[in-house]
Amino acid sequence: MNRSLLRLDLAQDRDIVAARQRARQVSALLGFDSQDQVRIATAVSELVRNAIRHAGGGTIEFMLTEAPVHGVAPQANPLLQIIISDNGPGIANLDDAISDSGGGELKLGLVAARRLMDTFDVYSGKGRGTTITLGKFLPRRTEGFTPMRAATIVNQLSASGTADPTAEIQQQNRDLLRSLEELRLRKEELAHLNAELEDTNRGVMALYAELEERAAHLRLADETKTRFLSAVSHEFRTPVNSILALSKILLHRLDGELSAEQEKQVSYIRQAAEQLSTMVDDLLDLRKVESGKLQLRVEKFNVTDLFGALRGMFKPLSIKDTVSLSFEEIGALPDLYSDQGKVSQILRNLISNALKFTEAGTVRVTAKLAADTDMIVFSVADTGIGIAAQNHRHIFDEFTQVENPLQKSVKGTGLGLPLSQKLAGLLGGTIDVASELGKGSVFSLAIPVRLQSLAPLGTPVPAETRSAQRVLIVDDSEIERYALRQFLSSSTYEVIEATGGYDGLRLARQSRPDLIFLDLAMPDVHGLEVLKMLKAIEETRPIPVILFTSQRPDDIGEEQAVAASGLLLKSELSRESVAAAIRRASSPGEIHHASQT
Repeated sequence: MNRSLLRLDLAQDRDIVAARQRARQVSALLGFDSQDQVRIATAVSELVRNAIRHAGGGTIEFMLTEAPVHGVAPQANPLLQIIISDNGPGIANLDDAISDSGGGELKLGLVAARRLMDTFDVYSGKGRGTTITLGKFLPRRTEGFTPMRAATIVNQLSASGTADPTAEIQQQNRDLLRSLEELRLRKEELAHLNAELEDTNRGVMALYAELEERAAHLRLADETKTRFLSAVSHEFRTPVNSILALSKILLHRLDGELSAEQEKQVSYIRQAAEQLSTMVDDLLDLRKVESGKLQLRVEKFNVTDLFGALRGMFKPLSIKDTVSLSFEEIGALPDLYSDQGKVSQILRNLISNALKFTEAGTVRVTAKLAADTDMIVFSVADTGIGIAAQNHRHIFDEFTQVENPLQKSVKGTGLGLPLSQKLAGLLGGTIDVASELGKGSVFSLAIPVRLQSLAPLGTPVPAETRSAQRVLIVDDSEIERYALRQFLSSSTYEVIEATGGYDGLRLARQSRPDLIFLDLAMPDVHGLEVLKMLKAIEETRPIPVILFTSQRPDDIGEEQAVAASGLLLKSELSRESVAAAIRRASSPGEIHHASQT
């Protein structure tokens, strides 16, 4: 439906006021609210002024249309169209006249009208005048317009005429006062929002300051704990060694015979002293690793000699008659360039645990070269009591032992596995566990064939002197960590792993990695919170962080993850995507999707 509602001739300045009044009347009858009425009336008065003063006059027509408008998407609601035409000289440089830059009365009128209306179209030719078509969509709450209703509006406009120009000026003043009041209220609201934002910023800064303070306290507490345990452990050595020496004297009968009961008692004393000595040694090694004072002695050795030494070491021990211990190499293995003593220490711990918690069956030690990598994987498999899935993470916590039926008869310090895990990291490798309650366990030690980085864990090493980059993977999923680690070249990267957000924060501060892969969905703390804390702590702030996640980029939120240096989707994990993510992590700015080219 296209229906003309009103048409006026424009010739004198008083017609500007009349056109403005009519624009207000038309928009009121069509259901526009007071603000839109003011917008329409203002746009009309600006363009009518231009037509009269710059073109000598013209016409204005108000129309109601439902026909599609050129360049505008179809709308469900009708459109109020206002057509203002003149027979003037036309507008020179039309594109410049309707642009937002520059000034001049004519230009300002055009720009203001274009901003106030929904549609705006202008045609102008030299010597052929100018036609401007404005449009404003009727409010959605407005009922549909039938021809009868449109005719009613036409009759109302014909009967009403125009009011005294003074009344229109008064109405303009009221509109201006109302607009000023609205601006005042918005200014007050903006001031209130700014005050709230300032309070929030102060709160955030206070939280960051508190976080820095707590981090400093934690660092001091950790250093104090390390110094205390190291000092106490050293002090323990003397009395423990004395007990062992005296028990040997008694058991060797250097001062006379012992009764059967006395020999039994001295044997118990010696066993207890040996357990305490082992705990002291483990504590000292743990603190050396954490403080960066444990040095590596890299040498060439082979798996055959290593297994031979372990076999000879465990042979004289009192192994249960119901448990067999075997060593096996799978395939031809290359020589290793690593710390043989540390590798042996880790395997001794794993084998000792397997023997302790296996009442009957086998403990099988194997070694093989991992496919498509330069990693040697040692496995210690047993047919023992096994470990429930929910306890896989806890067994690597210091002084932690899982409750089991053998706990009453088998004692331990809870330090063997934590120490082994840290030693494995020091050697550029990892320890993984696969176990099910009642079905045995398999502990796997994966280390590079050739250890490239000789820097002790926890000691920041300048990038120009460290041949391998230190990478920290923070992810609660053992499978995801393993998959990512396999795609990191062991000859290039020294990989450290954290099973949760808080553990990742601790390792980031302790080992100062060159790069961090950070999972988002972790049970203890969300990855984005970990990212905030990493960037709030001075010593970890410069470390690039790649978000390692299953979430799509659109689900993360660019604003939330702006501090990250890259994004690696787990679904697109490959050697190429990992290399691309690491390469882009050195480029600051927006998050890079690893699969981008």
